[in-house]
Amino acid sequence: MNQPFIRNHQYNWIKKQADLLLHACSTVSDPKVVESVRSNAHANVLQAFPHATEEQRKTLEAISELNTAPQFQQYLLGLEPYRTEFAHVTESQLKKLFPKNKKLKIPDLTATDFRQVTYLGWTDIATNKLFIVYELNGQLVGVEGKFTPANKKSVCFVCNRHEEVALFTAIAKTKPANASPDYYKAIGNYLCVNSEACNKNLTDVSALETYIQAVLGS
Repeated sequence: MNQPFIRNHQYNWIKKQADLLLHACSTVSDPKVVESVRSNAHANVLQAFPHATEEQRKTLEAISELNTAPQFQQYLLGLEPYRTEFAHVTESQLKKLFPKNKKLKIPDLTATDFRQVTYLGWTDIATNKLFIVYELNGQLVGVEGKFTPANKKSVCFVCNRHEEVALFTAIAKTKPANASPDYYKAIGNYLCVNSEACNKNLTDVSALETYIQAVLGS
């Protein structure tokens, strides 16, 4: 049996392609258009897994054979055993990632479905801070920043969806060689207020990884 190989954001991407194809199958009368959507869905899913094994490709390619809502539902349910889980971090590990926060507010890890996590994010309303934990190049890293609610919906820079957002501003860890002692660089972007919703929308980690690397200087 195949080992889990589908990360949360990849599963979301597959589901997006499945939804588009199901919509075409249900509403489009032109067979050529449907087959075009089917071909695109097939290609888009496989492109997300450039290193897939033959068995993994077979599992993914089944999307090209689907036509009805029950078939699509069964396909997605069949992918559940292949979903990987985000690292099961402990309270101790989180505290080590944010050593300067002696009173770090820890999220309820027992209530977290780690299969649906690409990044672990939570807020501390008392300090107006947001914390992000992500596995970058095989290592858990933590980024914290100021969390300023925007009281509006806008496009989240991580999931690229129109959601309730806040301005997340983190201070870059590195400084230019000739920087003055009081130099600092703040890096801000609009991020989903609800990290759980953001994780469900997320289909590409590029923007998140770029941001984290900019903050950490990696």
